[in-house]
Amino acid sequence: MARPLWLLAAVSLALAPLGGCGIQMSGASPKSLTYTEDARKAYEEAMVSFRDKDWEGAKALFAEVKKRFPQSRYARLAELRLADVDFALGRFPESIGAYRSFVTTYRTDREVEYARYRLAKALYFDISDTVLQPPAEERDQATTADAQRELRAFLRAFPRSRYKKDVEFMLEVVTGRLARHELYVARYYIRRDNFDAALARIEYALTKQPNSGLDPEALVMKGETLMRMNRRIEAKSVFEAVIRDWGGPFAVRAKAYLEELGSPSQPPPIIRRPADPGPPAPAASVPTPEAAPPGGGASPRKPPPAQDPTGL
Repeated sequence: MARPLWLLAAVSLALAPLGGCGIQMSGASPKSLTYTEDARKAYEEAMVSFRDKDWEGAKALFAEVKKRFPQSRYARLAELRLADVDFALGRFPESIGAYRSFVTTYRTDREVEYARYRLAKALYFDISDTVLQPPAEERDQATTADAQRELRAFLRAFPRSRYKKDVEFMLEVVTGRLARHELYVARYYIRRDNFDAALARIEYALTKQPNSGLDPEALVMKGETLMRMNRRIEAKSVFEAVIRDWGGPFAVRAKAYLEELGSPSQPPPIIRRPADPGPPAPAASVPTPEAAPPGGGASPRKPPPAQDPTGL
């Protein structure tokens, strides 16, 4: 009877380590589960303040989640919510920086689409329109151009996004603003009779800012500028395109200009400017005629002819 008991004890001791390994390999350690669960609870607590629009309270709680649970996914989510808090408080430069940081740091995260959408929207709202500033088209357009780049990039990256309609609306607004700035500068050049520069600005608005909603206005301005440059045939073609393709109030103006132009049959004149002759040469000194000798004699010498300053 002693022998079987001894064998039973030996077998039990041999199997004990294997049983322990089996328990540990069956899933995460209790410590790991506790860490993740604690992070989730802390994040949900912060979200309660976020949904209640207690922005400052939510900001403190999300910052605590990042500090206490940096290795958890909830730390990433807390970072994104901190950007949302700045956005909700109208701190657009701060939120822009936070969204950019998230997109750059977590390129493959499933929340990148949302972060890029909010980044573009923060840039859109950062375009200030207060009564204390000059009209929008007269101001620097750096932020507007940045917003346009982000909006276009978002549509390329996420063509079927649930945010697509909102992004398209914002893109139309900022594109119209950039186009109107180009037309504002074109009018500045027209007032100073710099028609080549004005025409270049109008062409830029038409080609680089498509779908701005300002195409017929820009085309009529282009036709007016061509008329001032005496390029009548080209102007006539532009006005006819406005009537054919756009209609509306600008088509009425185009018809009036066509009546003023009539039917030009001559090509635009070729203006030839003479070569610059350079600075005029200094005039040569003219000698004083000598007095005739008394009692006659040889006539005085005639002065040499004066030189033509132009050299011709």
